[in-house]
Amino acid sequence: MRLLVVGRLSGQLATAVKMAMAHGAKVQHVERADQATEQLRRGQGADLLMVDYRIDIAALIAANDAERIHVPVVACGVDADAREAADAIRAGAKEFIPLPPEADLIAAVLSAVADDERPMISADPAMKSVIQLADQVARSEASILITGESGVGKEVMARYLHTHSRRADKAFISVNCAAIPDNLLESELFGHEKGAFTGAVARRIGKFEEADGGTLLLDEISEMDARLQAKLLRAIQERVIDRVGGSKPVPVNIRIIATSNRDLAKAVAEGTFREDLLYRLNVVNLRLPSLRERPGDIAVLADHFVRKYAAANGVPPRAIGPEARRALVAHRWPGNVRELENAMHRAVLLAAGAEIDVDAIRLPDGRPLLGGEGAQAAPAASTYDAGVAGQAAQVADAVTRSFVGQTVAEMEKTLILDTLSHCLGNRTHAATILGISIRTLRNKLNEYADQGAPIPAPQSGVAAAYGIGSH
Repeated sequence: MRLLVVGRLSGQLATAVKMAMAHGAKVQHVERADQATEQLRRGQGADLLMVDYRIDIAALIAANDAERIHVPVVACGVDADAREAADAIRAGAKEFIPLPPEADLIAAVLSAVADDERPMISADPAMKSVIQLADQVARSEASILITGESGVGKEVMARYLHTHSRRADKAFISVNCAAIPDNLLESELFGHEKGAFTGAVARRIGKFEEADGGTLLLDEISEMDARLQAKLLRAIQERVIDRVGGSKPVPVNIRIIATSNRDLAKAVAEGTFREDLLYRLNVVNLRLPSLRERPGDIAVLADHFVRKYAAANGVPPRAIGPEARRALVAHRWPGNVRELENAMHRAVLLAAGAEIDVDAIRLPDGRPLLGGEGAQAAPAASTYDAGVAGQAAQVADAVTRSFVGQTVAEMEKTLILDTLSHCLGNRTHAATILGISIRTLRNKLNEYADQGAPIPAPQSGVAAAYGIGSH
């Protein structure tokens, strides 16, 4: 873990730094907030900022955000009262560490904020065979393409490859190509020189240079603009990059891992993805099976998430009851491991008895897991109550009739907004369900927003579905 300490290195803060180093953190230090932003801009990355609470934390986070630098902040300090600690949290700090520090607290905060403890957990043969292949190629220098549905754990696999590679002691840098607008992605990847464009007030080191010596993950590579694909191809082939506005190439030594939840061979046929780039990225392909293709993983992952979120929320861990376990295995999990993780997080918070029963396991919209959409197998027709079936038919007929008279554009808008609302504002999940790219979804949402339609914002599944923490 890379830790950047911001503030005057007094005796107590120096002690905290030594404790962090004892837990494996690589520590750098600056005294002022602007120096921290400048250091991050220069590509000397960090996984966590430990900041003296007397520094303007809100301004530091805002300055980093303006540079599209997103690093979690932990505040710390000596003799801070409860109000000052709360102010630091409100300013954007994830945690507050009182000084003098406790060794256990330092260790817990580093572990919780870094959140690199995402082990590759599997009991299903379908997934174990993929992990075996990953072990075979991890120490090579080959570019690897990880494919699979949204939520199957592609980034977890990428981190697994890095930690088992010969570059494990170097940086692992991740870029979500779908989350950054096309006009900013080039600068994000390759960096820029001062004055290269409006707003380029200083030289900015891109992710390629930040990952030098380590691994660069290009997440959702299928969403990259065709012009940038050509520049990426040159960078992979020549091992040099050109900063935006730069006058000379910059050598880089990195390993590329890319992920996609789309069929890139089909994208090549459609002319939206370069065939030569696909060949460069797809030296080895790791296809992660969906959760419904590896049912043996459901129970062990659920147990892991229960332990993880019980510890994170300070509640005693509960066992998953037999009926709940059967319901988990029977569900189809269209959102895969990500959906299962969110469901078990909710279950940890909602469980009331000695065990996590089936009532505590809810779908994102608050419906119970049993009887909801996505069961692995439907009951025999004879088990259905005729009255219920008739009522369902009437509802379906009424819904169908409500569509009559609407234009295709209106229907499309309704479908997109309803799906996004169902996904609690998660753009990636909604795009996957709709079968469109996230860029197409983003363009549609911008169009609807211009028309004055309310667009669901990303939100916490627990808070949205159950009002936890609201007043």
